[in-house]
Amino acid sequence: MSRSVLVTGGNRGIGLAIARELAANGDKVAVTYRSGEPPEGLLGVRCDITDSAQIDSAFKEVEEAHGPVEVLVANAGANKDQLLALMSEDDFSSVLDTNLTGAFRVAKRAVRGMMRKRFGRVVLISSVVGLLGSAGQANYSASKAGLVGFGRSLARELGSRNITVNVIAPGFIETDMTAALPEDRQAEIKKNVPLGRFGATDDIAKTVAFLAGPGGGYITGAVIPVDGGLGMGH
Repeated sequence: MSRSVLVTGGNRGIGLAIARELAANGDKVAVTYRSGEPPEGLLGVRCDITDSAQIDSAFKEVEEAHGPVEVLVANAGANKDQLLALMSEDDFSSVLDTNLTGAFRVAKRAVRGMMRKRFGRVVLISSVVGLLGSAGQANYSASKAGLVGFGRSLARELGSRNITVNVIAPGFIETDMTAALPEDRQAEIKKNVPLGRFGATDDIAKTVAFLAGPGGGYITGAVIPVDGGLGMGH
């Protein structure tokens, strides 16, 4: 069955891999992007998720093209890493505004149609550092930890409408961001990962596809680590 899917921040990295996986499974996939060009073969809608008006406009565009959104993947995010003693208030609040409040904005807009249809799948992309913490990332870690409480609250609110809400916590994934790390830092990180390597964007994409598909129909309120064992026990 071809469903209307929206992936925020879906023009590169993990978001693009998720969008491609769901499209390959037959879904009608749209992605939001803030800058650059939309990915080929997908419906791209320019949108800054810190702006509610832009979110509403993006949803209307998707609804006109594909119908009401049935699967939402809140993936868009930002980071401004800095030690707490040197972190500005804007660096803290802007990261929360994008990563946590941004997820609130898109989820609020998406669930209206899901509640009417009595069906929906919401997947929030968090991070292992939201569970473990990370020096120099107090703002990012707080925003990603907040998605856990947010997602579980939504799971309790929306379960009676056949809407599932789950959280994925990726570990270190092979992206442009990890590729930019010095080799000695990459080696140090891998030593702490039981599987001894970084993950691939497809590892996240296939987990999203499972949660959004028929196999994930009785899973809600879950926090699923895809981190090679880095955050086990949290």
